Amino acid sequence: MSITDEEERARAVRPLRTPRARSVLMCPPEHFDVVYRINPWMNPGLPTDTPLAMRQWDELHRRYVALGFDVQLIEPLAGLPDMVYAANGGFVIGNVAYGASFAYPERQPEGPAYREWLRVAGFEVVAPHEVNEGEGDFLLVGETILAGTGFRSSDASHRELAGVFGREVLTLRLVDPSFYHLDTALAVLDDAPGREHIAYLPRAFDADSRALLADRYPDAILVDDADAAVLGLNAFSDGYHVVIASRAIGFARQLRDHGYEPIGVDLSELLLGGGGVKCCTLELRR
Repeated sequence: MSITDEEERARAVRPLRTPRARSVLMCPPEHFDVVYRINPWMNPGLPTDTPLAMRQWDELHRRYVALGFDVQLIEPLAGLPDMVYAANGGFVIGNVAYGASFAYPERQPEGPAYREWLRVAGFEVVAPHEVNEGEGDFLLVGETILAGTGFRSSDASHRELAGVFGREVLTLRLVDPSFYHLDTALAVLDDAPGREHIAYLPRAFDADSRALLADRYPDAILVDDADAAVLGLNAFSDGYHVVIASRAIGFARQLRDHGYEPIGVDLSELLLGGGGVKCCTLELRR
């Protein structure tokens, strides 16, 4: 099939994207199950397949290794079926880790488990006073931290976060319970200062937050409902390769149009717990 002049021109103006080395923490879903309901994706009445969840997670792990990521693993603990969603375990910049304090009792024991792993790994761990769910609601873009609230992390945690890292923190209010963490409604595509680029679902945010995002990131990719509904925005990027839900076909096309290389993975079993690629990935920024 021939390439049209318009397609050729579009390719010529695509920005040059540069991958950057990543270090991440993951947790195998050995105990994954849906035995309670704390978000709209979860239904304890539906069967889950833990071996399938392991196989799908293994594929994500293999993709990261193939991309040259430094992948660290935390031991999953029995009785904590959501521990696979490692992004919620903390937030790390410059060897400092701000610990998580979960909103729901079912997940609260994960906080100390992740803090202990980070401490042993050599991070300076700051124990939280405020409810927050780590990188589920905190995303670094350039020198700024985007911080979600509305369902899990408290507004007060944003102030605590700013105090820990001494950075600008922009509060974004989520309004749709299906997108209960910031990383389900917004993806950081390029976090390099001066090259900041994001994608998001506008309707997941209140009017003030939408206006803030439009002003701060006018070149952002706006993702449609179909791709958001498979947690396509729950993605992880190294600045060029973007690992996304394989069913987020439209988002993949948008990424290619903007010079990225999308890599689709199937985490459909883990979606039953309300998580995807980014949920399984806590970035360790030294």
